[in-house]
Amino acid sequence: MTAPHLFDSHMHTPLCGHATGHPREYAQAALDAGLAGIVFTDHIPMPAWYDAPWRMRLDQLAEYVDMVQETRAQFAGRLTVGMGLEADFHPGTERFVEEVLAAHDWDYVIGSVHYIGAWGFDNPEFVDEYQRRDLGSLYRHYYALIEGAACSGLFDSIGHLDLPKKFGHRDPDGAAALRVLDTIAALGLSLDYNTAGERKPVQEAYPSPGLLAAAAERGIPLVLGSDAHRPQEVGYQFGAAAQRIGEAGGTIAHYLNRVRTTDEEAQP
Repeated sequence: MTAPHLFDSHMHTPLCGHATGHPREYAQAALDAGLAGIVFTDHIPMPAWYDAPWRMRLDQLAEYVDMVQETRAQFAGRLTVGMGLEADFHPGTERFVEEVLAAHDWDYVIGSVHYIGAWGFDNPEFVDEYQRRDLGSLYRHYYALIEGAACSGLFDSIGHLDLPKKFGHRDPDGAAALRVLDTIAALGLSLDYNTAGERKPVQEAYPSPGLLAAAAERGIPLVLGSDAHRPQEVGYQFGAAAQRIGEAGGTIAHYLNRVRTTDEEAQP
């Protein structure tokens, strides 16, 4: 059983095109894991030309809202169920994202970067592109995009901070990551502490232990997320994750109504 005040605040639904299981199955898995709550954060609709196979369409947004609200009603009194989005930051699409975020009352919005230019760098289909890239330059470009996401004012947290390491291609420098953490701290944002990395080739959560320590030093709260794409992944390794965050001196948080509550505030 997981600590009963924890939330899983990063999970998907089949509407994204690459997840399985009805939201009610994710909610039941969270109950079984001893969680206090969950927040669905499926991939935000984007312009039709952007990443179409890997996210819900704009005309599916109402269906997503209905599914989450039905799940919330079904589990009322047993599990807190929030409705959020994992939103992409891609320069030029900010106005579209802003319109989607204004369409409903969301509980939590993660800002993530999945593309460097036209390259979906976390897609296993395109992993061979890493052989053609200088890792130092790649990470500097990536963290410049992350800084843009943080400064956009659109998001509550930054998703899977060091995502380009997914297939084992680690940042050879680290300076750009620390600079962006300074920005995240100054803006009062949180970080997605994403245990999905432990299921990927890198076998390490996002952010890395070093970046976790640096975030904790800067007072940046961590929002636990499994990045579940199937019910069995809900709450994945949360006990170990909470322990690591605590040992680093970090604070666990979650969001409802886009208001942050820390772990200490959530406990009786």
